[in-house]
Amino acid sequence: MHIHYQCTEDMNSRKLLSETRRTFPATKACCQQPSRILIVDVTSPSWANTCSVLSEALENSLCLACSLTGPCRIPLLSLYLVQNQQECLLPFVHLKENFARVQACISELRSLSREGCFPQGGIGVVQAVQDGLQQFKQYSRHTAAGGSANSSVEITILTSQSGKEIVKQLERKLQDVDLVSLRKIQVIEVLKRDFLEPEDVEQCIPAEEPSSSDIAILGMDIDLQTIEDNVISLEMLFKTWLHDCGSEREHLHLLLPSGGLTRGTAPKPNLMCLKCDLQERLIDPALLSGTTDGTLRTADLNSPCQMTAWPATMLYKLQVVKALKSEGVCESVLYGLPFIIKPTSCWQLDWDELELNQHSFHALCHSLLKRKWMLLAKHEPQNNCPSWNVAVHSYYIIVPSDSATLLVKPVAVRELLMPSAFPALLAEQPERVQSPIESALNSLEVEVAYNPLHLKSNLYKYLKSMLYRPLHRQQPQPRDQRPERHQPKQHQSRAKATVAPLLMAPSPAQLFRPAVVRRDSCTPSFLPTEDDKILQ
Repeated sequence: MHIHYQCTEDMNSRKLLSETRRTFPATKACCQQPSRILIVDVTSPSWANTCSVLSEALENSLCLACSLTGPCRIPLLSLYLVQNQQECLLPFVHLKENFARVQACISELRSLSREGCFPQGGIGVVQAVQDGLQQFKQYSRHTAAGGSANSSVEITILTSQSGKEIVKQLERKLQDVDLVSLRKIQVIEVLKRDFLEPEDVEQCIPAEEPSSSDIAILGMDIDLQTIEDNVISLEMLFKTWLHDCGSEREHLHLLLPSGGLTRGTAPKPNLMCLKCDLQERLIDPALLSGTTDGTLRTADLNSPCQMTAWPATMLYKLQVVKALKSEGVCESVLYGLPFIIKPTSCWQLDWDELELNQHSFHALCHSLLKRKWMLLAKHEPQNNCPSWNVAVHSYYIIVPSDSATLLVKPVAVRELLMPSAFPALLAEQPERVQSPIESALNSLEVEVAYNPLHLKSNLYKYLKSMLYRPLHRQQPQPRDQRPERHQPKQHQSRAKATVAPLLMAPSPAQLFRPAVVRRDSCTPSFLPTEDDKILQ
């Protein structure tokens, strides 16, 4: 259960924050996804408990990110470790091209559970933030000449110390630091289940996109959360990195009748427009490289029969044509992946317009739920592509829920519907066949609701094996026959609290310390433990 602290007292302060953020247009990158800096604070006696679950959750999430086709959702990743002082475990790397290096860093994280704990201080976290920002600034300078569009970064701090104290230190120490490239800081306080309040334990299923509390530091947000130290909660935290983080514009216009109609009158030409964002509910299996035989393709952005939430390259318009009773929609005519519809968070809209749009969206959710209605909406392509001469209209069902979101799914039309026969079911069945069926059903365990977190498919293990496979094929020559200049020091060795060397940077010898000699020479397995912790 995420615990959020609201630090802005009223709407005026939030409005000021929005206006302040508008004064920093440079923080919005052309590449929508920000680079990521993960800072792991191990200066806590509970680190030994957190170490294994954090390593497994991070490895699972990153192997998924590396396996997704299409534009990279985590363009650059850097990892810092805070012990008695901060260390750069992984300088900025392109994630998809460096999964082996990420594996080595996670392996080193696992080894720390056998090294004991370190004195708590907290200043190391702030220094790691400053060091990471300096590293990103240097990286951006070196890559700007090559046309790199990455100009923003988000920092996630994992700590078992008091999150409020970390925030206070950040507020004090970052006042004079250049934060133009910094989009947001997340401070995640990781707690054992025993330390959570009883009401939090009852609701321990992790939120997939926790709401944030904003603390203004020169127009930048600090998001303070509390999370339980289990694999699923941390995995869901890292998976938020895979969502579309762009807020340059809204994704969807939901068009409703303007109202004020009387029987026998024509509808008014103007429509009510709710500006919305689309969010993936599920990872499309077709986007996972190596999971198919090559016959499946990623979503076609020009297809007339489907929308896509990633990447958000076009503005969709759905015009509501009629309402439907919830019990009157057959599941067999719904197809494709569902998407979540939310009120937009587009930063270019005026604050008053954002607020009115959000309230109107929530009112729609409330009214649909109260009436037990769904909406039928029509989508018309914005561009007439050369592949067809006639505009093809696709239709969608919009489903309310008891949350402040809507669910949208494509619905079949006449051209797609196949003939089917549905014979009537007899009221009574012969006892000789009914009894065995009843006995079989009675032996099943019954759950009140389906929870996907309780099921595993070994997908993570499979993806890791596929990511390893190209590495095993690339063995051109034995190590002892390689040229001397191709024998770098072990890349998994940690950089000592300094800005990591970059391409075209000065000699690495000036920036790195020698590799750390471990007391424990055992190399931990890269694969996760056999049994995931399942949230009860």
